[in-house]
Amino acid sequence: MDFVLVFLGLICMIIGLLGSFLPILPGPPVSWLGLLLLYLTKVIPNDWTFITITFVIAIAIVIIDYAIPAMGTKKFGGSKYGVIGTTVGLVVSIIFPVFGFLGIIIWPFIGAFVGEMFFKANHKTATKAAFGSFLGFLTGTLLKFIVGIVYFGLFISVFWKHKEGFSLF
Repeated sequence: MDFVLVFLGLICMIIGLLGSFLPILPGPPVSWLGLLLLYLTKVIPNDWTFITITFVIAIAIVIIDYAIPAMGTKKFGGSKYGVIGTTVGLVVSIIFPVFGFLGIIIWPFIGAFVGEMFFKANHKTATKAAFGSFLGFLTGTLLKFIVGIVYFGLFISVFWKHKEGFSLF
């Protein structure tokens, strides 16, 4: 049973990292679930303080992630259309990887610009607001990715410390 929990925890860690970039997946909570699964094994001693602290951090990052793009957009004079455009641009970059890895940077900006152009007729204002929305998106993504990497590192280090206690059968 421990092997299954560790395997599922590892899968959650990978999905959590992907969730840093994909708006559909809640990255930090899924990564936290991977940590929880590891701590539910018989080999790892329960540390409910650690689990609680990492859970609070994961939830805080989710809340902050929703607030940062809106704050960036508003700071640069944008609207909710810029935030929506950024998200649509990200989805387009995943479905149509035209620019490769750079697409994950280019498409959200284009989406924010197009979203703002629906709301504002001025190209200069739309560009500024799109930049704010895009900057907010990048900041939120970076925060989620950092938390995902830290949680993955914690997962690996705790597993490695107790690896002798695990067996396949």
